[in-house]
Amino acid sequence: MLTSKQRAFLRSKANQMETILQVGKSGVGETLVKQVDDALTARELIKMRVLENSLLTAKEAAVALAERTGADVVQVIGTRFVLFRRNNKNPIYELDG
Repeated sequence: MLTSKQRAFLRSKANQMETILQVGKSGVGETLVKQVDDALTARELIKMRVLENSLLTAKEAAVALAERTGADVVQVIGTRFVLFRRNNKNPIYELDG
């Protein structure tokens, strides 16, 4: 669980990031979960987008993916959301507190 300071720090880092994955009409399937899991392992922090043809809202997709990958939802704004999961072997972001 992230503290508000940690969440604010990660939001600032995600601000400059590009969206790397999208949730489409097929929703949160096994393939997408695998891609998100791999991306979180490599990057720790990822920004995603929910397409208009998706049956899920950004918040629903963020929560579903976070539960299935063991990640934390950093923020949800409009159709975009940010997920974070610490890589204990090779951490990229230093979270104090």
